[in-house]
Amino acid sequence: MLAWVGFTLTFALARLVTGVIKIGDQDTGDVVVGGVHLHHYLWGIAIVVAVAIYGLVDRSARTRSVMGAALGVGVALIVDEIALLVTLEDVYWTSEGWSSVAVAVIIIGVVGSALVATRSGRQDD
Repeated sequence: MLAWVGFTLTFALARLVTGVIKIGDQDTGDVVVGGVHLHHYLWGIAIVVAVAIYGLVDRSARTRSVMGAALGVGVALIVDEIALLVTLEDVYWTSEGWSSVAVAVIIIGVVGSALVATRSGRQDD
């Protein structure tokens, strides 16, 4: 559940922040290192790798919750730029870039529906 919530909120926030950057807000900017723009899928990959490595070390219930949320965040950052990863071109705000939105909406819908279907009607004694 936390992975789904992390994914949904991060995807929405990523779209909001990139929209603000696109309209030219001076207080919000791209991350640039050495003149190279670092797309947010890179941060997503780093988070997913960190979750995987940490999951090999610590398997406590509390850690699993945090890792679930972090996994959702990382995957959302990757999925939000999936069109770029497929085309190898920066198509974020073009019609091709909307495939990233479509994939994210499908993931949100399917996983959300699966969560509802598997968790509704349960009664704990």
